[in-house]
Amino acid sequence: MLNSEKLAIAAHLHVLLRRKTGRVTDTEWMASNTEYAAEIIRFARAAAKDDGHADLGEWAAKLELAMEPQHPHRTTSRDKLFGMLGGNTRPAPLPGASDSLLGAADAGGHRYIRGIR
Repeated sequence: MLNSEKLAIAAHLHVLLRRKTGRVTDTEWMASNTEYAAEIIRFARAAAKDDGHADLGEWAAKLELAMEPQHPHRTTSRDKLFGMLGGNTRPAPLPGASDSLLGAADAGGHRYIRGIR
């Protein structure tokens, strides 16, 4: 998950915690430090359970998912579809499909898109 997405979730949870519990948090630290995020998640879930704020529990779960370690070698749906495990090759074009926007490859194998490298 992108850092900006983690930051957006942390900011939303920060606002909810501030409004509902009075707790002030550091959103940037929450999005980058897993230990701090885990403590905020624990606090938000406890507040959700004790005070009946279901939305705190939902956003705590979103932050928990966002903070899970990413696996760089995970197979994507595209890789599964085309049978390429991380390869850079493109699937064969469909019959009659045009490749006019890509242009031709130069001698070094670089692809051009309308003259832009």
